Amino acid sequence: QVQLVESGGGLVQAGGSLRLSCAASGRTVSTYGVGWFRQAPEKEREFVAVIMMRGGSTYYADSVKGRFTISGDNAKNMVYLQMNSLKPGDTAVYYCAASPYLSNIVSWRPDYWGQGTQVTVSS
Repeated sequence: QVQLVESGGGLVQAGGSLRLSCAASGRTVSTYGVGWFRQAPEKEREFVAVIMMRGGSTYYADSVKGRFTISGDNAKNMVYLQMNSLKPGDTAVYYCAASPYLSNIVSWRPDYWGQGTQVTVSS
């Protein structure tokens, strides 16, 4: 089993930045796909970004490309999401997610989820 704990959420003004962290425990995620989803009020949960911890390949939702950067640290079993140029539309609960095998990002249904961290962007 893998446990995921997010941190770093908060309130920020539009145009500002936040850095989310995801701490994994229970097993090393050095060969996993680890990423972020978000869910805004009354909306479905949506994919944000993922990193393949072996090799470092990254993928992003079109809505965050150029603004968000996902990175991983295998030595610390951590994944980060640097969010810049934040918009009110980025307001959501952000969830860290992971899977030991990830072959299709479009249809990815993670095996493990964190509890989420709230990000609120004010206009």
